[in-house]
Amino acid sequence: MQWKKYCLSVALLALLLSSARAQDFFKRSPTYDPGRVNGTIIVESAIGVAVTIGLNYLWYKKFSHGKFHYFNDNGEWLQVDKVGHAATAYNIAAIQTDVLRWGGVRPGTAALIGTATALSFMTMIEIMDGHSAHWGFSKGDMLANMAGCLLFEGQHLMWGEQRVSLKFSYHGTIFPQYYPAELGTNLPQRMLKDYNGQSYWLSFNIASFLPASGNFPRWLNLSVGYGAEGMIGAFKNPTEVNGRPIPEFRRYRQWYLSFDTDLYRIDGLSPLASTLLKVNRTFKTPAPALEWNEVNGLRFHPFYY
Repeated sequence: MQWKKYCLSVALLALLLSSARAQDFFKRSPTYDPGRVNGTIIVESAIGVAVTIGLNYLWYKKFSHGKFHYFNDNGEWLQVDKVGHAATAYNIAAIQTDVLRWGGVRPGTAALIGTATALSFMTMIEIMDGHSAHWGFSKGDMLANMAGCLLFEGQHLMWGEQRVSLKFSYHGTIFPQYYPAELGTNLPQRMLKDYNGQSYWLSFNIASFLPASGNFPRWLNLSVGYGAEGMIGAFKNPTEVNGRPIPEFRRYRQWYLSFDTDLYRIDGLSPLASTLLKVNRTFKTPAPALEWNEVNGLRFHPFYY
């Protein structure tokens, strides 16, 4: 019995020490830390190479390559995909900036590098699209990428912080069953390809716009969202897929108003908890929502995501 108590004590001590080391690891460096910054560059370079190879092998290899060309896809998916480009660019910039700040890089320099990293990555994707016979370089996508980067960098220049985040949410819909090759056959694919279930939110941190002396909760946000529904195809809905008739669906836009959270802003969080909760800057918190669309008018959702 005694040895069991001893083992339990050792395990608890190891857990506490591990937790302390974790807190130190995730704590932002007050000065420039070459080890952290160099490690970040190495890791991100490896990830960039892996992502490029993976995209080429799993995505672009399926289609023939050719001369660089443009493709006008501005009318696709009621522009939900364009908002998605902006959200992706914004969040890459935010994450890259956080990592550099963790390494002690000055705020202005970190934000500028973060923005440049996001724009470079998204531009690389468009160039790869431009050489694919199935797609092409989309000027609309690039404008959306730039808008997401400007939203991030503009706020840093104006306020030195991010008062407005561009977030994502997804819920399952009935539409992939009619065209799984286009809208996805499993949950990960559908989260990327089923634009009917995607919503994008401009999430305003209310306390950031109020006097600093106020007691308004720093973690509570107000969000304006956009989505669309009724889409089986990109530009228009097909009448049949592989000989199977498709029901007629009306394509329409959706606008939302909802509360949201920035949980990483809660006072007193440990560095580890604050870092883990940064996922809440990318993904909206489920909450009650008002929706307006031209088909159903005004609707209330007790719980929407």
